Amino acid sequence: MISTVLARRYAKALFAAGKEEDKLQAFNETLQEIRAFLSANPEIEAALESPVIGLDVKQEVIEEIIKASKVDKTMANFLRVLVQNNRVHHIGLIADSFQELMDEELGVVRAKVITAIPLKKDLKKKMEEVFSQVTGKQVVLETKEDPDIIGGVIAHVGDMVWDGSIKSQLLGFKETIGRGEIG
Repeated sequence: MISTVLARRYAKALFAAGKEEDKLQAFNETLQEIRAFLSANPEIEAALESPVIGLDVKQEVIEEIIKASKVDKTMANFLRVLVQNNRVHHIGLIADSFQELMDEELGVVRAKVITAIPLKKDLKKKMEEVFSQVTGKQVVLETKEDPDIIGGVIAHVGDMVWDGSIKSQLLGFKETIGRGEIG
C-alpha cells in the first residue's frame, strides 16, 4: 500500500512535468521501456535495488541506462532522483501509475477480457464498442485465454467486473444445491 502511494506520488510529479513540457507520451514510452529493460535484466535491477551496493555504483549504472536509452533531460533527472532516493524498485508501480494518469487524461479505460478460447476479431471489436458505450470512454481491450473458465467471458473494465463464465455458474449451482435450495 505504501509502495503504491509512493509510486503514485512520483508518477504525478513526472506527469506534471511531462504535461508542462508536452512530453507525456514520450515519458510514458520511456518508463515502459526502462521497466521492460530492468525486467529483462534482473541482475541490473537487483544491483539498483541492493542495499549492499553503494549509491555511487548505482548512479553509474543509471547514467549508463540514461545514455543507452537517450532519454531527455527531465526524464534523466527523474531517474537520478529515483536512484538518489532509493526508489528504483518502484519503477514498475510508477509506470503503472503514470499509465493510469495518461488514461485519465485521454479519457481511456482499460478492459481485460478472459475467455476459454481465443476471441475472434469481430467479437473483440463488438466488445470494445459495448464497453465504450457503458463507460462513455475509449476502451483499450486486452484479451487472455484461460481454459479453466470452461466457457463464457469474464470482463474487467475499470473497477467493474462481469463474470459470465460457465465455471462461476457451476460454482453458483453447487452452492445452491449445498444450501438445499433446489429440491
